[in-house]
Amino acid sequence: MHMADALISPQVGAVMWTATLAVGAYSIKKAREKEEQDHIALAGILGAFVFAAQMINFSIPGTGSSGHIGGGLLLSILLGPHLAFLTIAAILLIQALFFADGGLLSYGCNVFNLAFYTCFIAYPLLCQLSKKTDKKSTLSKAAMVLASVIGLQLGAFSVVLETLFSNKTELPFFTFVMLMQPIHLAIGLVEGFITAAIISSVEKTAPQILSHARTQSSTAPAIEKLGAVFIVAALFTGGILSWFASTQPDGLEWSIEKVSGTVDIESTSNVHGLFSDLQKKTAILPDYSFGTTGEALETWPKADAGTSVSGIAGAFFTFLLVFIIGFALKPKNKPEPVQKAKW
Repeated sequence: MHMADALISPQVGAVMWTATLAVGAYSIKKAREKEEQDHIALAGILGAFVFAAQMINFSIPGTGSSGHIGGGLLLSILLGPHLAFLTIAAILLIQALFFADGGLLSYGCNVFNLAFYTCFIAYPLLCQLSKKTDKKSTLSKAAMVLASVIGLQLGAFSVVLETLFSNKTELPFFTFVMLMQPIHLAIGLVEGFITAAIISSVEKTAPQILSHARTQSSTAPAIEKLGAVFIVAALFTGGILSWFASTQPDGLEWSIEKVSGTVDIESTSNVHGLFSDLQKKTAILPDYSFGTTGEALETWPKADAGTSVSGIAGAFFTFLLVFIIGFALKPKNKPEPVQKAKW
């Protein structure tokens, strides 16, 4: 559900950039208050894994469409909503800058659609539902699926609203929303089951790592153990499993093509041109490939060195950016502990 710049107007882009920066600043403030900088290494590792996992589109049977996980709910459960929001923002920035996946003008829209709703609406809803169930019960897992669906439905509807306010007449509101919501319902269900499966595994191997159970004194060994698992998972997913990604258009592209007859919505404004030129300069691996020209044989799975390099490099860049964000979480002017005088 990565929006291209052509789908929004500069005005909507500016508003959503402002909203995303505001939520980002709030998240930094809250994460700093909760001293979550101690978990920044784990956030970087999980961010690398989610980056790699987002490369794997899964087919939606009977539709000709595909989808991928967003990861916002998964990260919120493991890290808490504030650090999760910052991690998703880092993932989307790396994707837009280096891989031209999602626009730079629409970056604020993409962060809001994929991170805000899952971290600050779906996750709190999940917490409320979990209070009424045993966290290891089937009902708890069903609550994760429900929260995942709600988060993605809100994000998909937000995409439609953003195109409406951008006056994209090629995408009439009613027709667009009637395609976007059902296809992302299916995608949300799949992501919900994936999230529940991963959290079930974490509950069995390192339950103290979960955000609702975490304490400063009990997580160091668990972080090391879980971190090692997700490092291997990120490298394997980005380097090899990415070959098995569906070649069908994702839910957003599929919906756009069904409505307008084409995936390419053109925009000729100077602002769009400026952001397009900037992205062409920063995208070193556009479309997660070496950008070779010519007709390539479409095979599945597609063992491609460019895809593997993109998956591993993107995971590394994500880890590095989250680690850099960690410096903003360090408390300012933290008082030094008072040393008792020795007599």
